[in-house]
Amino acid sequence: MPPAGSRYFRFVLRKDLTPLRAGWAIGVATLFVTIVSGIVIRVLDPSDFDNVWLGMWWAVQTVTTVGYGDVVPTDVGGRIIAALLMLAGIGVLSVVTAVITAAFLETARRRMGDDPGHRAVMARLDELDARLDSIESSVRR
Repeated sequence: MPPAGSRYFRFVLRKDLTPLRAGWAIGVATLFVTIVSGIVIRVLDPSDFDNVWLGMWWAVQTVTTVGYGDVVPTDVGGRIIAALLMLAGIGVLSVVTAVITAAFLETARRRMGDDPGHRAVMARLDELDARLDSIESSVRR
């Protein structure tokens, strides 16, 4: 049986990956990592996290990079989980920013492709490119 992560990626990639689908995939993966981290921190650092809900609160603070500091892990295992969760949070923010930027660029690209003025400019540039190629080949002879 393939690992759960492998099945998740095959499920996500069964269709073309659009910015919206990528956003949902990232959101679900982040939610999963946050919940697992909230549970694991309770197991690894029970002296600082006396219940799972406190672990969940800490995990949400950490993954969103808010970090109020009201609860922090003091055991080595808890700090390792914290470091991994912080890196995941930073990564998620970066990826979400990139997805939003890609969506804006795609929208702008589509609009420019539909603009008759843009098509005329592109046709003129193609014509000039062909003329330059002709001139270059003449100069080489």
